[in-house]
Amino acid sequence: RVLLVQPNLRFRATTDNPAEAQAVRDAFAESVVWSFDLEAETGRRVLVDATSFVVRDAHGVVDRLRGTGQGSFRLDAARSAPVPDQLKAFPRNTELEARLTFASDAPGRFVRDVAADPSAVTVRVRQSFVALPEPGYRPRAFHPASGYFPMQYADYGVPIGEEPVQRLIYRHRLECAGPPDDEGMCEPVEPIVYYLDPGTPEPVRGALLNGARWWAEAFEAAGFRDGYRVEMLPDGADMQDARYNTIQWVHRATRGWSYGASVSDPRTGEIIKGHVSLGSLRVRQDYLIAEGLLAPYTGTDAAGLEADRDPMLTLALARLRQLSAHEVGHTIGIAHNFAASTQGRASVMDYPAPLATLEGGRIELGDAYAVGLGRWDVQAVKYGYVPDETLTELVLAENRALGLRYVSDLDARPAGAATPDGALWDNGADAVAALEAELAVRRAALDRFDESAIRVGRPLATLEEVLVPLYLRHRYQVEATAHLLGGVRYGYTVRGDSSAAPAPVSGDVQRAALGALLAAVQADALALPPSVLEAVPPRPPGYYDDRELFDGRTGVTFDPVAPAETAARLVFDFVLEPTRAARLVYQHDLDASLPSFLEVVSETVERVLGQQPATAYEHEIHRATANALIEALMALASDEGAAPSVLAQAEIVLRGLEDGLLYRVSASDPADEDIAFRRWLSGRIERFLDRDHDEAPEPRDLRTPPGSPIGQ
Repeated sequence: RVLLVQPNLRFRATTDNPAEAQAVRDAFAESVVWSFDLEAETGRRVLVDATSFVVRDAHGVVDRLRGTGQGSFRLDAARSAPVPDQLKAFPRNTELEARLTFASDAPGRFVRDVAADPSAVTVRVRQSFVALPEPGYRPRAFHPASGYFPMQYADYGVPIGEEPVQRLIYRHRLECAGPPDDEGMCEPVEPIVYYLDPGTPEPVRGALLNGARWWAEAFEAAGFRDGYRVEMLPDGADMQDARYNTIQWVHRATRGWSYGASVSDPRTGEIIKGHVSLGSLRVRQDYLIAEGLLAPYTGTDAAGLEADRDPMLTLALARLRQLSAHEVGHTIGIAHNFAASTQGRASVMDYPAPLATLEGGRIELGDAYAVGLGRWDVQAVKYGYVPDETLTELVLAENRALGLRYVSDLDARPAGAATPDGALWDNGADAVAALEAELAVRRAALDRFDESAIRVGRPLATLEEVLVPLYLRHRYQVEATAHLLGGVRYGYTVRGDSSAAPAPVSGDVQRAALGALLAAVQADALALPPSVLEAVPPRPPGYYDDRELFDGRTGVTFDPVAPAETAARLVFDFVLEPTRAARLVYQHDLDASLPSFLEVVSETVERVLGQQPATAYEHEIHRATANALIEALMALASDEGAAPSVLAQAEIVLRGLEDGLLYRVSASDPADEDIAFRRWLSGRIERFLDRDHDEAPEPRDLRTPPGSPIGQ
């Protein structure tokens, strides 16, 4: 029989001693991926039946469906088979594809949403055999401030005293065909070429080509003349051919993520094939965002707009250009840089929020997205691709001199992120000012929101689809502003680079951030105008509820309070996040000028519970947000991973509120509804502190409409 063996490249020995290298190979387990029965043999050529290898759950579909709550599925071999026209051989790769059917008696909701028959889900799974590149590639070292994806392995052949773990960057092979000319430029041996899917429709096609071509500027700055270009995939070429770097236009049932992926050499990090996948529904989200901001459909011709005078399409195509550049950036080896939005849009590798401004009371989107690469992008390409590797240290020094900051996913994505310099979907260097501006734009758009936000002929209930991203538009700037609370400024420094030491965000900035966050949960900021409340009717037949809409407690009618409760919970979840709370405690211990956790909680409680709403509707919003705050405090006080001081202080605040709520009732002589609510809320706290959770039913949490990815 024939065994398919995967060598273990995570552990190696770079040495001239073959016995030393063999000792390392023998020390760590390799993996036999599959076993094939030998059917025939001619010299060194053998014939095997690979059907069982191809028709298997190689992608772990069963585990993925189970892990996401979509049901217990099993692979049905009788309904699975290779796909003959997708069994392909190219000069550098062989593609083996199977149609696999997974069966279940109880499929989950998402499966039911997309499958023709959810009890029998048939997907196509492809496995690739790719030839490794020819010798001659020179790996390039990874630096934590370079902005590249790292590959790493342990090299037991390095001298004692040196770190065994070796880190390299992923990049394409790009070499000079000869010495540089008088301008320092050289011609490439073979340029990096990307090819666009011919199935991409216009005007999307033009936008994707345009955005992907932005990278040519960076490769010129790195010293290559015509070292990078983008073309349409030639007739007769196949996107699965490993010789082609491709940009693929794909379709999904939801606005899922787009991807910039690569096939790379596991020995060196050399990128063999870049493959971008762009989801077609994401561009429609940008269009939807623009509809809410502009409410553009007025007059008798509002059923449609000409392409050349459609401001929503202009916005969506601007985002597509940026997205195309972003995903191609990944496939040339570059990681996200979430600090770019705080430095004048310094990189396409950030997640950009559409920038809207108020000019004379009018919402403007003319500068919604940046055009072209940023300074960081050019520098990143120079680090990875300058022909002379000794210049990489100079590139890093230039970055420091230019003040270019870099924040990766691990530091920007967590809810308790500490960096004030990196967040997703934010705008501007001043997060507090940006949040205030977002709230002003949001309020202006809400106040003018009416049926003109949808085309003539659309059911009025579909106004809610436009309302959701508008109402929650500030959610990402809320997160960026929350990074300032307990925030710490730091970089990916190494000894000897003269970088500043980590330092907490100043007390004044932290307190300003808290004030801006609490302004976002005031009843008047959360209230919807009458024009919105009166405009959205129940859903008609054929337009049923889905995940993109607000949850609610009023049945078929639009819940006027649920959006406010949802938005308030987003703020409280960030302000009372356990790791942020611990940093607030410890920072104040070291520097009394910084806000303590108890100060933050006390101010939050006072600003939320001490409101004086102007209308009965705002009173109802006030009650919903008060309950959301108490729930967030109880969640923090019962979080086993929180710091002891955080647990103690959260609980003592709750104990003070237990009686304080009743005191407020007698002191302010509110309406009967407020008296009942405060007594009920006081009882919730009492039951929690007694840990008697089953004594009375708790309200169901509202589902928050999905956020990321937006505008893509």
